[in-house]
Amino acid sequence: MNTETLLTAVTKRFAHQPLFVQAVTEFLASITTVTDDFATTDWQRLERLLVPERIISFRVTWEDDNGVLQHNMGYRVQFNSALGPYKGGLRFDPSVNEDVLKFLGFEQIFKNALTGLPLGGGKGGSDFNPKGKSDAEIRRFCYAFMTGLREHIGIDTDVPAGDIGVGGREIGYLYGAYKLLTNSNEGALTGKDELFGGSCRRTEATGHGVVYFAEAMAKQHNLSLAGMTAVISGSGNVAEYTARALLDRQVVVLTLSDRSGYLYKETGFTHGDITAIAAGKDDGRSLSDIAVTGATFHPGRPWEVAADAYFPCATQNEVGKADAEHMIKTAKLIVEGANMPLSLEAIAVVQDTHIPFAPGKAANAGGVSVSGLEMAQNAGHYAWTCEAVETELKNIMNRIHTQCVKYGATEDGVDYVKGANIAGAKRVLDAMKKLGW
Repeated sequence: MNTETLLTAVTKRFAHQPLFVQAVTEFLASITTVTDDFATTDWQRLERLLVPERIISFRVTWEDDNGVLQHNMGYRVQFNSALGPYKGGLRFDPSVNEDVLKFLGFEQIFKNALTGLPLGGGKGGSDFNPKGKSDAEIRRFCYAFMTGLREHIGIDTDVPAGDIGVGGREIGYLYGAYKLLTNSNEGALTGKDELFGGSCRRTEATGHGVVYFAEAMAKQHNLSLAGMTAVISGSGNVAEYTARALLDRQVVVLTLSDRSGYLYKETGFTHGDITAIAAGKDDGRSLSDIAVTGATFHPGRPWEVAADAYFPCATQNEVGKADAEHMIKTAKLIVEGANMPLSLEAIAVVQDTHIPFAPGKAANAGGVSVSGLEMAQNAGHYAWTCEAVETELKNIMNRIHTQCVKYGATEDGVDYVKGANIAGAKRVLDAMKKLGW
């Protein structure tokens, strides 16, 4: 067997799941230096790794404010538990289906492995759209969703967190339902409020981690973030705290975006601008309706804006080949803050130029890292200080960068995709072997 044969089989079997196939394609193409020495049992173990251990789906029935019953689908993909309990977010968005969650869960395996924490990989969510729903409707939906999910999760089994459409409010309602339904206070969810077991800096963690990783990349390539211009996509937690952390390092942040388009400010956003944007988004407004002094709104995506560094922090496949061709004209760094935001064609364009490029499974691992630290705090019934959490987050992101360099070093620099995939795969496959799997 070889990676081409394995990919052909996966593509044929899961042709109806293009995002999952895309994730597997990227992974298999980058680990060939490892698979060259594989024995038959190693190939069988790798083949096993490509299939989730369990996929759970259930109906979610909830009542809207008019007293009408509504129905959505709920899912949990428990992909691999070799390193520990399944860990990965819940996404509430109309785009959610089994394909989306399999791709996210597969990526999560290696992201979690890179952190060095004892975490397996999983992902879940629902096709429920929280936008335009009242607080009461969201609360009722969360209770109904947890009714279907509760028997499949637990602190030593599966510990979900938030993702798109699932922020602090939703995690609070989900955890409140879990406590009532199970008569338990175990930390079966992360991203909780600090009032009931959450960790300091969990909200900021992914964005801060992205910037810690970017700093390490810049140092590796004799660059400095200070004075750079940056284009960021998205306007949720990841984009917001990536932007804030970059501002603290004297980076000029030119853009933030949402599905309606992007805001551009030639002189760069301030912390006050970002606060105003975040408040507007919390009120359910699009960027086209949020006024920021000195900023202009543009339809489309921000990749045509020239910058030194690009941080796609919105969603999967938001950067296509043509977008990447714009980026490489001026880019010194490209760092994924979202999960797989660059298409395979876009990645190929970037890698042909040898511009340092960090995949999301490495660069955005800060969120799950602090989730893992939250689990440790819950297990010890003790809250860490914000400083302790931030210090450990920075240490984890630096260790991830070191692993990427170790396994991805080339004559032209560092292939971070290769380094991240090999480092993550080696840890998971070694664990599977020692477990007798």
